[in-house]
Amino acid sequence: MRNATMRALCFAEPGKIEVRKKPIPQCGPTDALVKTHAATICGTDVHIWRGEYPVQPGLTIGHEMLGEVVDVGAAVTGLGQGTRVVCGAINPCGNCYSCQSSRGAQCGNKLLGGWRFGNTLDGCQAEYVLVPNAMGNLAEVSSTLSDEEVLMCCDILSTGISGPERGRVKLGDTVAVFACGPIGFGAIVGARLLGASRIFGVSSNPARLAMAQRMGVTDVVNYKHVSDCAKAIKDMTGGEGVDVAVECLGEQTTFQGCLESLKPGGTLASLGVYHQDLTIDLLGYGYGIGDIDIVSALCPGGKDRMRRLMRLIESKRIEAKPIVSHHYRMDEIETAYDVFAHKKDGCLKVAIHMQ
Repeated sequence: MRNATMRALCFAEPGKIEVRKKPIPQCGPTDALVKTHAATICGTDVHIWRGEYPVQPGLTIGHEMLGEVVDVGAAVTGLGQGTRVVCGAINPCGNCYSCQSSRGAQCGNKLLGGWRFGNTLDGCQAEYVLVPNAMGNLAEVSSTLSDEEVLMCCDILSTGISGPERGRVKLGDTVAVFACGPIGFGAIVGARLLGASRIFGVSSNPARLAMAQRMGVTDVVNYKHVSDCAKAIKDMTGGEGVDVAVECLGEQTTFQGCLESLKPGGTLASLGVYHQDLTIDLLGYGYGIGDIDIVSALCPGGKDRMRRLMRLIESKRIEAKPIVSHHYRMDEIETAYDVFAHKKDGCLKVAIHMQ
């Protein structure tokens, strides 16, 4: 395929993305070239499109994909041509200090260093993707799993579940999830699997609240129906508040709501991608001595994370396929961005089918 070209969705400038022709990448020693079967759009991609997160013009965006191996580097073993594979949004090297310290998302000891696709390397919204450190990042996909199910593992399930994990949810805990979008669905699933007794889901979108309940929300908080979501959650918990609150949007209002909904000694797990400075309310933070923990998380990378999530889907512990509400072809991807970004037609998550 030397000198051949492919279609790829590229960031042009703030507010502008466009499909361009690019050369199909060539494998280095530890790389694999994957022909993309399906990809999807993340809220982070929307931030990039709008210019709220900086990337270089011309970069192919996207970090969620599934496909088949078509070529491998000289040092790669165990990944034969034609193998159906999935790769997480985070691509750790496995060798640096951060990776060896179980912080692969910060690979290379750099902030967000493990997030390469659509950030520092050409991403997945293209007909072919070059995967670095392929032996540590590509997981083989069972024929029993659909493309749509597996796509949800790459980021939204992996990231969403990492919120309750980082928040140290325990059996019987109460959990609030602020913003029931795709990442919020993952957080709900994670809280349920870790043993939360009650899960409060905050949103106003009827389709998203319905899916949140399907994922495991026990108590709906529609912010259009209450004047103060945090107070409503405290009222529903007898004035106590929740053990863990998970922020899934990246906005000051949802961060503040999480903080105010916590009981003393609770944990705020932040998953949202912020594009403005945050302020921390003095009283909500207990004047700094309320034993409140604030933690952040970026989804773990590596093939083992993908394997574990796929096992949960295969065993029916996670219902992932219904999250994909809309399907598009590669030549419709700009329409898909508009529908997803503006939540049109009850959109939850889109699948982009490349072939």
